[in-house]
Amino acid sequence: MKNIIGRKLGMTNVFTEDGRYVPVTVIAAGPCSVIERKAQEKDGYEAVVLGFEDAKHKQLTKPMRGRFEKLNTAPKAVLREFRTDLGDVKAGDTITVDAFAVGDKVDVIGTSKGRGFAGIIKRWNGSGGGASHGSMIHRQPASNGDTNAAKTVKGARRPGHLGHERVTSLNLEVVSADAERNLLLVRGAVPGARNTIVFVRPSVKAKTK
Repeated sequence: MKNIIGRKLGMTNVFTEDGRYVPVTVIAAGPCSVIERKAQEKDGYEAVVLGFEDAKHKQLTKPMRGRFEKLNTAPKAVLREFRTDLGDVKAGDTITVDAFAVGDKVDVIGTSKGRGFAGIIKRWNGSGGGASHGSMIHRQPASNGDTNAAKTVKGARRPGHLGHERVTSLNLEVVSADAERNLLLVRGAVPGARNTIVFVRPSVKAKTK
C-alpha cells in the first residue's frame, strides 16, 4: 500500500543515479499506524484510515476519545482515509516509506500558503492598466461586463481571499525513500509551507510509456 501521511520539510537539489541534478521536496513521511479498515462487505467500499503523530489525551474531543477507545488504539493527531485495495493490510500495522521505490509516481495533497486578501492583479494574474502618464487605472479591474446585461455575471474575477486551499500536485516522481530517517524525496514542488501536513497517494494520472 503506497499511501502515507507526512510533513513538508522544504526543498533542496540532489543528483539522481543517472547524473541529473533535480529539485526535490523533502517530506518527513510516517511512520503511520493503520487505525481502521473499511471493507466492501461492511462499508460498501475498501479503504484504510491512517494515523500520524501521537496525540495527547487532553487535546482530543470527546467523540475522538470515544472513537480511539472503541478501536482500542493509541490516539493520533492526524487521521486520513485512503481508498485502496486492502490486500493483507490489517488494523495495527505500521506503514513506512519502505512501501515506496525510486521511480514511483505519486500525488501529494496539501494546503497552499495563505496570502490573505488580494487584488485581481495578484489573485488572478491580471495585466492591469497602463503605467504611463494619463492612465486612470493601474492595478484595478477595468470593465465589469457589457452594458446590455446591466449586471455582472456570476464567477467574475474579483478581489478576495487568496490561497489556503486544498491543492494536489499530480504525477510527482519519487527520487529517494530513506527508511532509516523516514524521509521521502519527490521531484518538484509540493503545496504548503514548511512543517505543514501532506498526504501522499499513488498517482491517479500516471503517465505510462
